[in-house]
Amino acid sequence: MSSTRMRHGRLGPIGVLVLAIGVLWVLIPLAYLLSMAFMTRTEVISGSYLPATLQWENWQAVVEAGIPRTIGNSLLVAVGATLITLVLATPAAWAIARHGAGGKALSAVILAPWLLPPIVAVVPIFVLLRVAGLNNTLLGITLVYSLVNVPVAVWLLEGFVRRLPGEIEEAGTVDGAGDLGLLLRIVVPLIAPGIVAVGIIITVLSYNEYLLASFILLQPEVHTLPVAISLFQGDRFAHLGRIAAASVAGVLPVYAVAVLFQRWLVSGLTSGGVK
Repeated sequence: MSSTRMRHGRLGPIGVLVLAIGVLWVLIPLAYLLSMAFMTRTEVISGSYLPATLQWENWQAVVEAGIPRTIGNSLLVAVGATLITLVLATPAAWAIARHGAGGKALSAVILAPWLLPPIVAVVPIFVLLRVAGLNNTLLGITLVYSLVNVPVAVWLLEGFVRRLPGEIEEAGTVDGAGDLGLLLRIVVPLIAPGIVAVGIIITVLSYNEYLLASFILLQPEVHTLPVAISLFQGDRFAHLGRIAAASVAGVLPVYAVAVLFQRWLVSGLTSGGVK
């Protein structure tokens, strides 16, 4: 009986209960965030669960504050940074995994700076961007994010490359493929699910980053979403309803990306290399 259930992918009562708890654990905060987006400041502070009347003024304030523009800025920066990161990290991961570039310690050395608190890098990054004339520009923050996330991308992609059978690349070498041909025609297609999964992770990290953006992007025209949300402050209390409305609007693009690439993300995180 149990083997039949496993073959047909059915969950037992305990599995259903655990799944239901997990779904509620995720959806309840999002549902309350949506409810807050239609509340007055008083209702939020008083701990109300539902608004007495729908406050569309919160959404009007969000539009007037330029939140749609900041969402566009965040998407542009996140996607651009992810593409640059993957272009740099994929050959680096392949070189480390297949050719032992840098020795055994290189992977740890590459990852070490990413583990440090971001605040330690704010001043040198700010100075370097000012020298390059890239402060207060989306290009500047895109380059920063792309370089900052290279270590974690290399670390993740290296595992996917190591799962590839070496015989596949040896066969490509016998057929006359050079290093660039092996990378582009054999390695990249085989680890494509992993590349997409890592790309989604890097995109989300870049989209949500606040600290570096708050120091580098000082002009309202180039603010990203996290910086813009932090500016919804009143004299004494934050405009929590407006923050919730802006947060709901900002979640939608990330949710759409997660749904669109769900199959690739699951495939990449579970299978890794060749199936």
